[in-house]
Amino acid sequence: MTGVEEISAREARRIALAAQGFAERRPAAPGKRHLLKVIERLGVVQIDSVNVVSRTHYLPMFSRLGAYPRPLLEEIAWGKRPALVEYWAHEASLLPAATHRLLRWRMDDARAGVGVWKGVARFLRSHGDFIDKCLAEIETRGPMPASELSLGAKGAGSWWGWSEGKRALECLFWVGDLTTATRRGTFERVYGLPEKVLARDILAEPPPREEAQRELLRIAAQAQGVATERDLRDYFRMGVAETKARIAELVEAGDLVPVKVKGWDNGAYLHADARRPRKITANALLSPFDNLIWFRERTERLFGTKVRLEIYTPAHKRVHGYYVLPFLQGEAITARVDLKAERKKGVLMVQAAHAEPSANAATPGLLAAELKLMAGWLGLDRVEVAPRGDLAEALAAALS
Repeated sequence: MTGVEEISAREARRIALAAQGFAERRPAAPGKRHLLKVIERLGVVQIDSVNVVSRTHYLPMFSRLGAYPRPLLEEIAWGKRPALVEYWAHEASLLPAATHRLLRWRMDDARAGVGVWKGVARFLRSHGDFIDKCLAEIETRGPMPASELSLGAKGAGSWWGWSEGKRALECLFWVGDLTTATRRGTFERVYGLPEKVLARDILAEPPPREEAQRELLRIAAQAQGVATERDLRDYFRMGVAETKARIAELVEAGDLVPVKVKGWDNGAYLHADARRPRKITANALLSPFDNLIWFRERTERLFGTKVRLEIYTPAHKRVHGYYVLPFLQGEAITARVDLKAERKKGVLMVQAAHAEPSANAATPGLLAAELKLMAGWLGLDRVEVAPRGDLAEALAAALS
């Protein structure tokens, strides 16, 4: 990329960390406005039901804010007047309500069976009468989970053994005819009609497809600070051709600035308002689904660390453990801990602790402090360390 600014890999890493909120001090008493600020900054938060430590959507705010009241997230996501909505934005995600309109073109693609949505469109076409009955029941009875739908028997095999009713409601969710009204304690989705759940301004006519895609890429660029085309495309899982076209338009408009990052194979784009801090001093445990590290190729490029999710790896083949949280220490990932919340015992169990090459003498103590903070936030009494991993002994000593 001739004639463009070249920045160092270290500066790029600091820009990325600042964009994700790690250049700011944690507030003394995190409240609702702090949560909303984090989510607005990130643009989208991935949802996942795995509850070995905590469901992942609670963790990005903890990483950036510390021990905030967990019910606050439930209130802004699934309360009477939610500020967030659910949709397939990255994966299954929570996102600011205003962003929902920017994804209407994706709902249209799902209805038309474009790309990965062929199965959704095929099911809707082949089950027209059944779909109409499902919608009519929710319109008559109000929001409900699939388990309370009077239609459809329990299925088996394909689509995770979902019932026909569950498949119908999920397809209707994908095309925007249903939305999430709330979640139950078991994390069961309760489906409702958008016009009865969402605010009127969210349901207003969406911007044209190209304009919506440009705005999504602006959000992705702001959340990442500096990013390659693939980084930007992955954030909201957009198509290759459309991403290329929209990036060119954003460059022309001055929203994105082409740059070269030393050591990166491909060119990159700097958000026009990206911060360039001289130092990052945050310490944070990161969910494996955290926005900072969810795109593994970018994580390795930024931190020189391969992060892999080993949940679906057979136990005897796992390297670091089942539910592993990397530890961000300043500007580096210095450790990984395989965690499990043993709620009946009141223990946050460190099943394994591994040091990264960038670990130093301060790592065990700083990691211990974060683990204690997390245990308290989860309502657990203490942290225990199993003797597995090259950092386990030092971490246990730091906790004692």
